[in-house]
Amino acid sequence: MNTNAFLPADILLPKTDAMEKWAVIACDQFTSDQDYWDRVRKNAEGAVSTINLILPEAELGTEKEAEHTAAINATMAKYMADDVFETYRNSLVYVERTLENGSIRQGLVGMVDLDAYDFSTGAVSPIRATERTVPERIPPRQRVRRDAPIELPHILMLCDDHKKQLIEPIGEKKDSLKKLYDFDLMEDGGHITGWLVEGKDIDAFNAVLADYTAHIDEKYVGLKGVPMVFAVGDGNHSLATAKSCYEELKAAHPGEDLSSHPARYALVELENIHADSQVFEPIHRVVFNTDAKKLLKTLEETYCAEGGFPVKWFIGEESGTITLDRAKSELAVGALQSFLDGYLKENEGEVDYIHDDDALIDLAKKENAIGFLLPAMEKSQLFRGVIADGILPRKTFSMGHSREKRYYIEGRKIK
Repeated sequence: MNTNAFLPADILLPKTDAMEKWAVIACDQFTSDQDYWDRVRKNAEGAVSTINLILPEAELGTEKEAEHTAAINATMAKYMADDVFETYRNSLVYVERTLENGSIRQGLVGMVDLDAYDFSTGAVSPIRATERTVPERIPPRQRVRRDAPIELPHILMLCDDHKKQLIEPIGEKKDSLKKLYDFDLMEDGGHITGWLVEGKDIDAFNAVLADYTAHIDEKYVGLKGVPMVFAVGDGNHSLATAKSCYEELKAAHPGEDLSSHPARYALVELENIHADSQVFEPIHRVVFNTDAKKLLKTLEETYCAEGGFPVKWFIGEESGTITLDRAKSELAVGALQSFLDGYLKENEGEVDYIHDDDALIDLAKKENAIGFLLPAMEKSQLFRGVIADGILPRKTFSMGHSREKRYYIEGRKIK
């Protein structure tokens, strides 16, 4: 019996010659840009497309939400009845995504066991969220998933595989695999190619993953906390929705054996944080409407130590560097956010989260503002931070730009 938390699945792909119309970007992107989604709908008009199977968050709270939610499951059922999909049983899909800068991001599409996943604070499960889950974001997704016959993932799962044992060896033999798709993604999303992994290659991967999992404790010797196997990089609210729907199902059928039920699993793409193309960009902090000098002085007195994380601060035209105490957190952002959370409970100020360095410096020039330019997080710090400190602060890091997020391509039956 395979006891791995990441498994091959019966994967669905559309029988279409217009894959560029089928694949659309993750629903939680371009949330303030309805024009983007209007263009996508227009581009895919008349074709089978995942735009007809997902609810863009840009439509939440609008008159389109109820209309499109009602249409999604009906369209899924129609696609199934019309034999739109080819099923690749007990398979994985090896994926190469060519990004705007020319780098290639490797991934492996399969399913994760939701019994091995916990998104709550303080979780010790093999699969964990990296950032705090916002409960309010789950119900709209549940309304779509509860009655859905299939799922389509934009979830990116991460492994801390510095030896590159899991995904990269499959990439080295891609020429011997069956190519499933090869096309340009719409709206400047780059290029994507997928190959079928089946048969003996599945057996080999399962064996390597089992060995990798069995020795996971050795990777984090001396670190407080319980080691984990996988971390959710993108799409945690979608995975949390799948988990919530599965827990609802179990509650509604007490005493039944649901261990083989398809709702126990969720389709994801697994990626390695140590891949050269995997870039974690920092998200900086600026505090407005505060006594900037008082905040800085308090931070220096309570959260700084010699040899700590160097973080540059900006107040108006002034700037300097503080060193945040490494004993407070495994990450600079963890130490800073912990301080800000406590300080702003007792003092005036509002935090905003800024991606661009120059924008942060300009915003810090506003009256009663202070900006902190955080360093990029080292890849090896992500797993260590979650294991030692628990779920990381909101807006800890960004995995690439909006157009580099995952597009919906593969599907799986969940009923």
